[in-house]
Order: sequence, then structure tokens, then C-alpha cells
Amino acid sequence: VAAAKKEAEEAKATLEAKVAELEQKIADAAKGEEKPEEKPAEPAADGNEVMTHKQYIAAEVDTPVCVETFVQATQGWWEDKIVIYGQSEDGAYFIYNAACSKEDAEKLVPGTKVRVKGFKSEWSGEVEIVDGTFEIIEGAPFIADAVDVTDLFGTDDLIAHQNERFAIKNAVITAKKDANGNDAAFLYSWDGSGAAGNNNDLYFDVTIGDKVYTLTVESYLCGQDTEVYKTVEGLQIGETVNLEGFLYWYEGPNPHITAVTKAQ
Repeated sequence: VAAAKKEAEEAKATLEAKVAELEQKIADAAKGEEKPEEKPAEPAADGNEVMTHKQYIAAEVDTPVCVETFVQATQGWWEDKIVIYGQSEDGAYFIYNAACSKEDAEKLVPGTKVRVKGFKSEWSGEVEIVDGTFEIIEGAPFIADAVDVTDLFGTDDLIAHQNERFAIKNAVITAKKDANGNDAAFLYSWDGSGAAGNNNDLYFDVTIGDKVYTLTVESYLCGQDTEVYKTVEGLQIGETVNLEGFLYWYEGPNPHITAVTKAQ
């Protein structure tokens, strides 16, 4: 019995020694461990710092944004709101229904520099600024040149020019179907139910390369008394034309056309 008791005590002492040794190693390791440097948290976007176009494109949808840009055109003022086509040297913006007094709307002539605050949004592929406000700021006027995107239609590179002023060369007017199933060079509404004289949007199809695209004369941008509206009303199927406008997007490119001329 005495021998067994002695053996048990020795085993207990050995176990306690190993536990103590392990605890010491843990303590030594903790002393030598350096706390990693903590990086300051990224400040939350508050919509007050002016972004570059690249930063705007990288921003998450539904986050506040602030950009400075130049008015290229506006849609008609209505109920204290206005739509602005904006473009700077580094990219373009579609500013939808920004708060605007009638007095300020009259100041938004092409080339005017504005600072816009709002929220980045996306609707059917169109990236835009909504719930926005703007202020007119000093700056030399800027009107963007139309970039020729003819060869980009049908490629993944076209969307990089979304909302920019653009040009298309040698597009062929392609038949649409009116409400009665007849071929038409254009329609006064998307489904062909519209009629002349009501300042409806105009829709017409063109073939670029080997694909057909639908283009729009947005009546709030270019109404029925404008040259482009009247030109589209006179189009004939099969005609070859050159086009200019803004590269709006709706489930793919759906440009807002501002000029149509017959190709030479």
C-alpha cells in the first residue's frame, strides 16, 4: 500500500510539473506576441466629397454621391424637377429629376458647370443619379465632342461610354411594325399606338453592323418642333444615316438621338 501511495504521489507531481511548464510557455508566447497594427476605418461616404468619374462608377448603388460636371442638355423642366445630361472630360452622368426651380432651369444652358449631390441608382442597366440637388459653380464652359462608337456597337466595350455624347456613322433605317402590323420607318410610341401632333417620343430601328437597335427621340429633350424630330418623321426604310445623341441605356443601348443626317 505504501509503495502504491508513493507511486501515485510521484505521478501527480510529474503531471503538475508538466502543467506548470505548459502554462509558462503560453505566458512567454503571449509576452512576445506583437499586436497587429490597426488600420483606420474607411470613412463612410457622405455625399459631400466630390468624386472623379472613376470613383463614381466604383461606388455602390444606393450610396450617396457628389460629382462636378457640365450640362450638355436638359429635358424639359416639370414640377420643380429637371433631367440633366452631364459630361466632363473623364466621363458622363445622367441626372434624373433633380430638384430645380424654374428660375434655375433657365440657367442650365449647355456648358454650365454644376455640382450635383444625390444617390447612385440603376434602372434596367442605366446608371444614374436620383433624388439629387445641384448648385451652379464657376468654371469655363465645356461641351463634349461626340465620340464615334459605331464600331463598339455589339461589343462589351460600348457600356464604358454610357451617357456620353456619341456619333454613329452609316446606320441603315430598318422597318418596325406599327399597331396594324405594317412596316414603318418610325413609330410615335413604343407600341405604335401613338399619333402625330401629340409630341410623343419617336422610336426607330437601325442596323449597325449585323444587329438591329432601337433609338429614341425623347420628346422632352427634342420636341416635335425640333429639326431632329421632323427629320425622323421623314425617314424612309433602307436609308443610310449618321446619328448623334446621348448613349442612354435600357436593357442595352437605347440612345437618345439629337441629330440625324443622311449619309453621303
